Amino acid sequence: MASKGIVDAFKELAVIVNTPGLDVPVKNFSDACSRFFVVFKVLKTGMFPRFAEIDYVTKVNDLAEASNLTPTLELMVDRDIEANCVRKVGSHTRNLLRIKRSLEMMRVMCEVLLDTESDHSLRDATFTAYNQVFAPHHGWAIQQAVATGIGSLLPKTLLSGMFNETEETFKIHAQSYVTASASVTNYLDNLFLSKNLGIDW
Repeated sequence: MASKGIVDAFKELAVIVNTPGLDVPVKNFSDACSRFFVVFKVLKTGMFPRFAEIDYVTKVNDLAEASNLTPTLELMVDRDIEANCVRKVGSHTRNLLRIKRSLEMMRVMCEVLLDTESDHSLRDATFTAYNQVFAPHHGWAIQQAVATGIGSLLPKTLLSGMFNETEETFKIHAQSYVTASASVTNYLDNLFLSKNLGIDW
């Protein structure tokens, strides 16, 4: 099951980031993030999934390539700082920050879909997550393009079936991702802040 593979990968990352003294291998991180590629295949409708796929896949692949030369995320960021290219388009550190936001957006989507007090659709969950995580960093034109594409997303009731899961197993995996990814993104926040880079650029 696709969602179980995603969850297992992020659980492994969570163990690493929660273990004092361990640095996160770039390869482990990029491998875990690449598990989301299958989500874009499942949600292959409309402008938004295509837009997100190109942006996300490109950045994850960049880190996968970087892992051949740089063993850990911290060392990767340090090297960009030394090269004075942290904020340049295409830098590993800039791509890492954008990937972090994607992971946060996925987490917010899961949190909304898990909300038992309401009957949120996948469309509503995606709108909520995008507006919370990415919209503050996007201009009006991109926000409008994303809004148009999100309108074509499938309803919540079809999502679990497309992953060959029951509603119950999907909820279990979604909750596990929420927990594991929070540890990972908190680690990344602390990494950026410890280097005095900030996280709002």
